[in-house]
Amino acid sequence: MDQHIKDPLIVAPEQTRRPSRGRGFLTGCVVLAVLAGIVWWTRQQAAPPQAGGGRNAGPMSIVPEAVGKGDIGVSLNALGTVTSLATVTIRSQISGYLMKIDFKEGDEVKKGDLIAEIDSRPYEATLAQAKGTLARDEAQLKGAQVDLTRYQNLATQNAVAHQTLDTQVALVAQYQGTVEADRASVKSAEVNLQYCRIVSPINGRVGLRQVDLGNYVTPGDTNGLVVITQLEPISVLFTLPEDNLQAVAKRLKEGAVLPAAAYDRSGASKLADGSLQTFDSQIDATTGTIKLRAQFENDKRTLYPNQFVNIRLLLDTHKDATTMSTAGIQRGVPGTFVYLVNVDSTVSVRPVKIGVTDGDRVEVLSGLVPGDRIVIDGADKLREGAKVVVRSAADTASPAGAAKGTASGAANGAAKGGGAAPDKAGGGDHKGSADGQKK
Repeated sequence: MDQHIKDPLIVAPEQTRRPSRGRGFLTGCVVLAVLAGIVWWTRQQAAPPQAGGGRNAGPMSIVPEAVGKGDIGVSLNALGTVTSLATVTIRSQISGYLMKIDFKEGDEVKKGDLIAEIDSRPYEATLAQAKGTLARDEAQLKGAQVDLTRYQNLATQNAVAHQTLDTQVALVAQYQGTVEADRASVKSAEVNLQYCRIVSPINGRVGLRQVDLGNYVTPGDTNGLVVITQLEPISVLFTLPEDNLQAVAKRLKEGAVLPAAAYDRSGASKLADGSLQTFDSQIDATTGTIKLRAQFENDKRTLYPNQFVNIRLLLDTHKDATTMSTAGIQRGVPGTFVYLVNVDSTVSVRPVKIGVTDGDRVEVLSGLVPGDRIVIDGADKLREGAKVVVRSAADTASPAGAAKGTASGAANGAAKGGGAAPDKAGGGDHKGSADGQKK
């Protein structure tokens, strides 16, 4: 056989391998292109927009405040209940028909003012009868005393028996006792007659009427006629933890007047000013608290019995303390710190130690001195050494002013960075890659 003639069985596999090699090369190219596209798209999505913390970012807009110096109060806060100093349910002391009601619901009454009248005719008759009985028995006593005087004169002359004299002495004593009982009956009738006129025993406000005109009232009526509540002055009962008792007792023992302020449920609106009067004699073992009473003049009628209020008791005052706004306090890894505004329009982290808090002011024990400027608004994205631009508190309250401050800060940042903001989609990375390829 000729060696130059190739066997068909050998030629066929070479012809089939060439086309398969070309398809594999094309497939590899497609896979590489897809992977490159995925990587590019992932970088596009993962590139975050440059915020205020970037190297080339613009300065953040903030509101500063200067640390001051002044007095700050040491206050104790508690939840209290308004309690009247006197609440009287007016009841009838006698039985009878209600003839007159001399008040309107909600009226202010003084001590001794007429409230109601009960039919007095039966009690007037009883009084007249008691007076008549008294007059009769007084006449009998007077006659017995005259006979006793006569018997005593005759006894000195032995003209009358001693037994008769002794009997007359006993009779006079009996009439004297009867007269005393009659006088007591007259006084009782006079008191009952006075009870026909029901008067107010205290100064206060009349509540809702519990009985109508013409009803038969008795001393056993549970609801009474009306309830009178004293509103001026008024007190508030509140509780404090037993740990605060020694400090409060010490101040009261020194003769200090501890001011107490009553606030509404939200604690934002002050209702009245008063002072602490006293505290209870024992601690509640179930809650570990002690009950205290504060008194308020309540001339504006902002407090009513059973009203829930927040009490702020001023225990002491720290004079000439370094104070700052509570809005500037930050808490994090350094502990309690503030952002201090430097003279070069940058901020630095300054750890501080704070004391008592009084409203929106807090005492600074160390870390700051009066005159230092701290950030009280806009500290969310600040970092050590970050550039800032100052805006006023009025701009903070106005959305347009806040937007203006942010826009001006971004414009200043762009100007300092060469007039062009970094590409949000990772343009900086592409530029670096292009420069590297050129090199």
